[in-house]
Amino acid sequence: MLKHIEQKKLPYSAAQMYALVADVANYKHFVPWCIASRVNRWEGDAIFYADLVIGYKMIRERFSSKVMLTESEHISIEYLHGPLQHLQNHWRFIPEPDGGCTIDFKVEFEFKNSVLQGLAQVFFQEVVKRMVSAFEARANELYGER
Repeated sequence: MLKHIEQKKLPYSAAQMYALVADVANYKHFVPWCIASRVNRWEGDAIFYADLVIGYKMIRERFSSKVMLTESEHISIEYLHGPLQHLQNHWRFIPEPDGGCTIDFKVEFEFKNSVLQGLAQVFFQEVVKRMVSAFEARANELYGER
């Protein structure tokens, strides 16, 4: 199983970063390799179900997830179906005294297909770096560079 844990301090508020990460429907506009993203349905105000289509060259895979929200504090993603054996993703947004926040990000996953898992192991750190950078760049675009 591949796992990445990262904390990063950003100049944006916890509420701003929470809103950006919770906006799954717009991932197709800025998340690397995300070809399509949509929210399928909501359960109340704090849970929704979403699909992402991830593609690279000839490979395209659809992931379905359950997203659980705790306003401005935490987002937890539970994998439902797709090419993975396992996926857990957690975001925590910790307010800082200067008005910024620290993002506490954790992802762990394992592909069902051993070939894809092998490829993922080779490129995992680069993929995670690019994804985290994409969220920071999107924050700069939406909220202004600070």
